[in-house]
Formats: sequence, structure tokens, C-alpha cells
Amino acid sequence: MNTQLYAPGYKAKPYWWDHTPRPALNEVPLPEKVDVVVIGSGYTGLCASLETTRGGRHTLVIDAQDAGWGCSTRNGGQVATGLSVGYERLVRKHGKALGYAIAREGHNALAWICDFIEAESISCEFRRSGRFCGAHSLRAYEALARMYGRPPPQGLETDCHMVTQADLRSEIDSDFYHGGVVHPRHAALNPARFHQGLLTRAIDDGVSVIANCAASGIDKSGSGFVVNTTKGSIVTHDVVVATNGYTGHATPWLRNRIVPLGSYILATEPLSKDVIDRLLPHDRMMTDTRKMVVYYRTCPERRRILFGGRVSVREEDAHSLAPALHRQMVQIFPELSATRISHMWMGFVGFSFDRLPHLGRQDGIYYSMGYCGSGIALSGYMGMRIGQQVLGLAEGDSPLNRVRYQGRPYYWGKPWFMVPALHYYKWRDALT
Repeated sequence: MNTQLYAPGYKAKPYWWDHTPRPALNEVPLPEKVDVVVIGSGYTGLCASLETTRGGRHTLVIDAQDAGWGCSTRNGGQVATGLSVGYERLVRKHGKALGYAIAREGHNALAWICDFIEAESISCEFRRSGRFCGAHSLRAYEALARMYGRPPPQGLETDCHMVTQADLRSEIDSDFYHGGVVHPRHAALNPARFHQGLLTRAIDDGVSVIANCAASGIDKSGSGFVVNTTKGSIVTHDVVVATNGYTGHATPWLRNRIVPLGSYILATEPLSKDVIDRLLPHDRMMTDTRKMVVYYRTCPERRRILFGGRVSVREEDAHSLAPALHRQMVQIFPELSATRISHMWMGFVGFSFDRLPHLGRQDGIYYSMGYCGSGIALSGYMGMRIGQQVLGLAEGDSPLNRVRYQGRPYYWGKPWFMVPALHYYKWRDALT
């Protein structure tokens, strides 16, 4: 280990877990029969289970690991409108009516999470801090200016504004960018505390949650299903799969359609207040226009910088990629070259081939996944919608139900094609 890079007490685990460790759930026996089994205890699964339980269905949530062990407690805490496909491209591919409705879902998700956190009184350091997207080149800045210079359709307004390179230091003390755009409606939260709040609400409302209980298969049985797990089998009427980037062998149809891609995050050692206030004066969530995107922010206490991104074309141990991620941070903030790392971790983001989230029902099994790196608002919102669909409620309908969830031939969960794709993205970033 390069001891100069790591702070004393360095931890190879999420910074968020220091104050919100994985919950120690009460041991409960696996029931023989329930109304609904939800596979996955992240934001999607818990929001789905809240809907079904409050709708009168006996609901069990199971997870292969501790509750919330996946990306729901490993992400960067950036809350955005969520869709990675722009309005004009959506209209070209899906037509004006459906394209607009899909784009609107991103806005609905952002509004929903703000209202949900307030209504459920979840303490998770939520704030509308806004988000800054930096242009990594002059060409990228011009593309942003064209994109946001056109008035959006009614209902898709963002109130965003451009920041020129001359005014860049009003947002970030760095020479790396050529300007950028501010999205004032976007927000921040502590992902582990948000998850803990969801988990507490679900359990208090009667949801059963069993951790370290991996699903190994789902069999059709009469009008329902048998879910086989490492702790036994459960008879159920409905199944919801909410595994996103951790989708496994138990659901092969979904595994053929979800691409797990590792995202890596470091936390710096504590920095002085004057340094934090100068580098990131408005406490925005930060990202940029590169295909090999990075994202960063201060921790809620504004004592550290949390810096994340994709730094390798292959999946590697998070600790081994700490030096490379640190170098990316120093590209943007050269004065942090001697700043040490206190935490380093990773999580699997779930991507879809069309870069859209998907929810629906296949062979009687409900699912919601594919948030493509913007899952905080989308996953909870879509989990709520899929829970409503299980209950047969009309309001559960989403335009994303009408988008075909595409797979790929000869793909079964290991994205061999990502190595050439990521090399291509790095080449594109260098050119633009």
C-alpha cells in the first residue's frame, strides 16, 4: 500500500456506513406463504413493499446480502430528473406523445422524492442544492448552450442557466472546465440515511424483511409462484424483482437485459472549511460532459469531498483503483494532490441497452430496474409505481410500461462488450 495516499484509519467501505451501518434485523423465520415476495431490499424494493403492504398485502422482502447492501447505500447521493436520454432523441425514437410522456416521468420522479421524504418525515440530509455539469471542452460547452438555449416543451422546464468560463469560479474553483450549466432543482441526500428511513417505515408498516436470503429460482405454481431461496421456499401470489445492477441467475430473462457496471467512489480526509468553501462554494452536486463521467460533491457536513467515476475499462477491486480515481480528482483540483483518501468503495449500477429505465411484467413477474446511474429518484418512484401495479391500481401505469425491454443475443449478465465500448468512450472524450 502507498501509505502516502491513504489517511490513518483508511476504510475500504462506503463513507456513508460510518454513521449508518448496515442494519441488524431481528431474525424471523421464512414464512411458508405470503401475498407478495419482493426480491431486493434497496430503494425500489422497499418503496414497492410500502405500497403493497399499505394496500393490504402481506409482503416479504428478501435480499442476498444485508438490507441495503447494494447501490442504495453506496451511491453518491445526487438526486436528478434521472433520464440519460434527451427529449428530442426520445421523440425521434418513440414518437411525440410517448417521448414526451417518458421525459415527463423523470420530472415526476424528482418531484415525487421531494414530496415523499417530507411526507414520510425521513431524516436524510436532503437539500435542493442544485447540480452543476461542467463542459470538459469548448465544443462540449457549445453543445450544452445549444441544448439549453432552446425553450423546452411545457412541463419539461428545468430553470437551468449557463455559466461561462469567465464566470466559472462562481461555481467551482478549477481551470478544468470551459463553463457549464446549473440545474437548480436537483438535490442531494445521504443515501444510507434515506435507505434506513425507508427500511424503518416499511418494517413499522408490517413489511417482513429477511436479509442474507438469496433467491435461487422462481417457479410457476398454479395462479402464483414458488420462490426458492437459500433459506427455503415461499409460496406467493406475486413476485417483484428489484435487483437492478445485482440481478442474478434467479431471473435469467432480466439478467439478459441489465448491464452491471461498476462505479467507484473515494472520500478525502477532512479538509479545512476555507478550502471547501472556495473549491465548491454553493455546495452543488457536480458532474461533467465526458462519456467517462465523474461526479462529486462535499459530504453533508462539508468536511470532505466525495469523488466518483469510472476509472477502468474492466471491473477491479475498488482499493486497487484508488490511485487512478485520486488522479482524476487532482485533474480537476490540482491543490488536492497531497490530500489523502479516507474511504474507497464501489457499487454496481444497472444499465439498459436503450439507456432507459424499465418496469413491467414478464411471465407474471413484476420488475423495475435499469436506472442508468440516476437511480435515487427513479428507483423509489418506479418502485412505488410497480407496487401500485401489483395492487391493480390505475395510477400505477407508466409510459415506461410501453417501451420494450430489449436484451442482446449471447449476453447473460457478464458485459464482455463493455471493454471496447469504454475504450471508445475514452477516445471520444479525448477528441471532444
